[in-house]
Amino acid sequence: MNLSLETPFKLQLCFDQVIEKLEKSAADSTNEYRARDQALLDEVLQYPELRNGITDMSQINELEDIIARLLAPYFAKDLTLNEIKAVNIPYAQMVFNHTQRFKNILKAAGPDFNVLIRDFDEHQFYVISCCMILYEHYGASLDFNRPFFYDIPTAKGIIKHYRILYNADFLEIMPTERSLPITQEDIDLLMDSYDNLDLWKSKFPKDSWLLKGFSIMTLFDATIESAVSLLKEKLLAINAAGFRKSIESIFQSIYQIPGIQVGFTVFNHEEDKLSPDTFGQQMPSFILQHNKSTDVRKMLCDKSKEMLIVKQQDFAVSDTEDFLANNPESPLAINFLSQNIQSFILAPIAKNGRLFGILEVVSHRKKELHSVNVKKLEIVMPFLVDSIERLAYELQNQVQAVIQDKYTSIHESVLWKFHSEAQQLIDHRQVGEEYDLKEITFPDVFPLYGQIDIKGSSEARNSSVQKDLKYHLKSLLLLLQEFDNHNETAGLFQAETERITSYLAELALSVKASTEQYINSYLEGDIHLKLYKISHPELAPLIQNYFAQTHKENGDFHIARRKYEMTISKINNKVAAILDKRQTDAQSVYPHYYERFKTDGVEHNLYIGQSIAPKIAFHLDKLYAIRLWQLRVLCEMEIAHSHIKPYLPYPLDVTTLVLVYHSTIDIRFRMDEKRFDVHGSYNTRFEIVKKRIDKACILGTNERITQVGHVTIVYSNDSHKEEYVGYIKLLQAENLLEDVIEKFEIEDLQGISGLKALRIKLFHQ
Repeated sequence: MNLSLETPFKLQLCFDQVIEKLEKSAADSTNEYRARDQALLDEVLQYPELRNGITDMSQINELEDIIARLLAPYFAKDLTLNEIKAVNIPYAQMVFNHTQRFKNILKAAGPDFNVLIRDFDEHQFYVISCCMILYEHYGASLDFNRPFFYDIPTAKGIIKHYRILYNADFLEIMPTERSLPITQEDIDLLMDSYDNLDLWKSKFPKDSWLLKGFSIMTLFDATIESAVSLLKEKLLAINAAGFRKSIESIFQSIYQIPGIQVGFTVFNHEEDKLSPDTFGQQMPSFILQHNKSTDVRKMLCDKSKEMLIVKQQDFAVSDTEDFLANNPESPLAINFLSQNIQSFILAPIAKNGRLFGILEVVSHRKKELHSVNVKKLEIVMPFLVDSIERLAYELQNQVQAVIQDKYTSIHESVLWKFHSEAQQLIDHRQVGEEYDLKEITFPDVFPLYGQIDIKGSSEARNSSVQKDLKYHLKSLLLLLQEFDNHNETAGLFQAETERITSYLAELALSVKASTEQYINSYLEGDIHLKLYKISHPELAPLIQNYFAQTHKENGDFHIARRKYEMTISKINNKVAAILDKRQTDAQSVYPHYYERFKTDGVEHNLYIGQSIAPKIAFHLDKLYAIRLWQLRVLCEMEIAHSHIKPYLPYPLDVTTLVLVYHSTIDIRFRMDEKRFDVHGSYNTRFEIVKKRIDKACILGTNERITQVGHVTIVYSNDSHKEEYVGYIKLLQAENLLEDVIEKFEIEDLQGISGLKALRIKLFHQ
């Protein structure tokens, strides 16, 4: 007989040991059951295959009755409805002579159900068979034992988990003519070669050993323990496919209730809100409508909030309809009934007073979940809490990483130095020593500065302010005029009307820097206070509509300013995205510090030198490559702006500027401002030039050095002019720049003289 999986064993399923015992009892004159045993023995001896070996499963079916009577001493008749036992060969699918309880379990599972050991494959089967041989014949204890389980569904579809135990007292393992000698060296080699199945098969070929006899398999219902173990395993892979289905199946096994569902809702302590699962959106939230974050008070009634949020205790309702009748204002009950949730358990996931979220176990049937079986959660809660805590801290680390990436000035290229200094502080603290953090500096770095400036942004903003204020004041005048039609409010705003009229006359001319501030101050401090006091029923809708239009986010009195802000935002986001994306290429040339700022345009600083990356050799060709990269990317940024300009609310132009500095500088991290700055009075000249250069004019003219559609390169050393002319020629060949190169001197600025510039028109495709 062959096993269903490949194995080194040649199988001889027989009952010779049992028959030998039967022969002894039949020959024992003192045995009061001697006659019965002799009768059974006479019948057994008519079927020599019971002793010599059954060769086909059909023989087992034919001999079912006599095998059952032969094995009766090992299968107590009175326990057939209690014990889950059968005869088999260990780890194989060949199972027979079941107790009645075992038969009932398999019948409930359905005719198509195939009993298989969980997570057990041919590789494991072959290796464990070899280990059995090594133990029995060579005394080598390669302990391969682990719990084995059957996962069998009930008639209701609930998965129950049964642990398998084997009694191998009736099994013998013997070598055949095909067996090979095994040395200690072989055993040592196999011990370190579990994954090498070919090696195991070479040492233990197929049919090289005889497995003779049978074993008795006993199952124990270990549903709760196994479900908990499976839960721990699944929680380690919360983002895996099928997670929700697996978790619900586990809870159904624990509760022995088909169809119950499991959800999870996050509690945000800072905002006092309930939110969907933030750990991968694997679990639904039954508490939240449409799976959207909501204030706790809107979704939980007073009773449930007190239990879950304040006391952090379980909250169970066995009949949702009955609960709503007693708590008619409960948003929780109304929401659950809309989902046909008839009974439920809500359990806080909390540790050391910190509430991470709420576990939801719900059923569409009444009385299935209640305050008694809520106690079943106690066996899984420690694992749930630890897993959610781990996920919460992982999420927090991710948030910190985003903050590090998006909001701080500690760029990855210089982070190593901060880590080094922080480690020094930690090392000294561990031995009880004081340590003053050293200043983070990087000497002798080459600075590169560039900017895309939005031209006419101040004028555009003033124009948007002017439009909004004029519309606002005109609308307000119409409202105040309406008041004169009512006796209670007639003439109430006479002085305000005159003042508003004077403001409109002022706005018709121009907008000064302080205009917006003092008009808004007047409106909010005088007009609005009076409007709040008016309670006339006919005027109330007009006043309400007026205040609705004052909202900055969506009110009509801020339309022009929102368009302006949208224009600035779209330009900045577009060109900054190109700069950020292309930074990857620049960092691959040589690691350098990079920072950019969004104002009315986008400006950036690059610092490159040996001190930034001391482990990587720095040569001037790296600097040249970065300078070419910067010029190319700035061209790409302005060209990208030209493509979106026709679609902007305000079609604003931009100008492009590059500053080439003549020497290296030192930079340091300013702890007070949490950013890098130049270090030393000599190096401040670089910052001064940056601040004054973009508004400079060509020497002897009123023409700005920057022009729309052009790139302006400012330098002071002629060697830099030759260097950049070379870059320009490369970009001209790439159709980024046109052929003509303008060369001019720049007017003297305060404390700065001798600057020159190159200006080249962009090639717009």
